[in-house]
Amino acid sequence: MALNNVIRTASRVVPLAIRASTGRLGYLHHHHSSALFATVNSRVAELSGNLFQRSFPSFLHQYSTKTSSNESLLRVIESEIQCAVESQEEDQGEEVPQGFPFKIEDHPGQQTIMLSREYQGETISVEVHMPDLVTGEDNDDNDNDDEEGEVKGNQSSIPLVVRISKKSGPCLEFGCTAYPDEIAIENLSVKDPENSEDQIAYEGPDFGDLDENLQKAFHKYLEIRGIKPSTTNFLHGYMIDKDSREYITWLKNLQKFVQA
Repeated sequence: MALNNVIRTASRVVPLAIRASTGRLGYLHHHHSSALFATVNSRVAELSGNLFQRSFPSFLHQYSTKTSSNESLLRVIESEIQCAVESQEEDQGEEVPQGFPFKIEDHPGQQTIMLSREYQGETISVEVHMPDLVTGEDNDDNDNDDEEGEVKGNQSSIPLVVRISKKSGPCLEFGCTAYPDEIAIENLSVKDPENSEDQIAYEGPDFGDLDENLQKAFHKYLEIRGIKPSTTNFLHGYMIDKDSREYITWLKNLQKFVQA
């Protein structure tokens, strides 16, 4: 009887001990796995954080430098636009004088304007370029210089290309420089539209090498057709105003590009 009680007690105690032992091992295994998983997660987070800290500030620095540089350039451009606009408002635009013989063709964005008119069966066109401005700051050194070339070199001027054609046949082309009180003919050539561009035509001698009377006759020839100081003096002011307008447009195009 006593032996049976001992066996029954042992049968109850052993399974409990086994379950307790198994539970402890499971607990230890679970605890060890959780700790390992936490350590790995912590290390991954640390590595990710270090990588982020190394790369993100570099990106921010580059972006900040670029943005700062653009903003600085934009401020300078905006200031220059304001100054140019104020200067243009002060100068006012040149009004076409009464009796001006030419039609003006002025396309924004181009450096030249075209003048045209008809005169006794001739078609006259004039290509007007931006003026060569002289400020006068260096004129003191040449006050006593009577050389004609030096005097002209100290004056603002406008380059012109004058073409005179008829219904058929060749045309005359004059390369001129217009000063405040005179128009200098630099070269004169006869252009034949039927000649091939591959052929090199004889363009005659330098205009200054022609007989003086012939030079004077050609100056009178142009004057009758409207190429005279009263015309070119107006064109001088007109082209200065155009230069201001084109400069402002150019600045605004720069501004748009930097802002984009």
